[in-house]
Amino acid sequence: MADEAMRLAAEGVAAAPFEIPGATGEFRIQILNEDAARGVVTSIVHLPPGGRIPAHMHRAGPEMHYVLEGDLVEKGESLGVGAFLTHAPGVVHGPHESKGGARVLTVQQWQSRDGSFDFHIAEEAQASGGGGAGATAGTGEPAGDGAVANPAGDETPAAAAQREEAEQSLGKGYG
Repeated sequence: MADEAMRLAAEGVAAAPFEIPGATGEFRIQILNEDAARGVVTSIVHLPPGGRIPAHMHRAGPEMHYVLEGDLVEKGESLGVGAFLTHAPGVVHGPHESKGGARVLTVQQWQSRDGSFDFHIAEEAQASGGGGAGATAGTGEPAGDGAVANPAGDETPAAAAQREEAEQSLGKGYG
């Protein structure tokens, strides 16, 4: 197993429906590889034309995106093919949108284990000024760890410390 390689044609992997809490549009996902031991999954997420994923965060680990096709709008900034984004755990990112549809290669910690979905919507907290009190985990549960930015875009001290630690770990990879 020390020198095993995996070769896969993405076209041969069926795109399955993918429900994202708070999202608008019919998203699909192709799971290309899942390393259960490390909890890492590589997938292609298909954003439909006009699709939108609300601003959110994940606690499990970093998330990386590479735009393969179409357009991706990140926090109002239009990104095209070849754009790369990475987000540390606990850092609010999005909303993610697409005007004409997109396919995005994504590498992240697997966000759903035993029915627990690591997806914490942040927009309600930012709009209400609650600094995290109104954020939910997509299941109505509060995010409640203070890691959501406040409406002015500033971070709480706890969130800033967590972000700094996570950003330092991003360069170390998954191994």
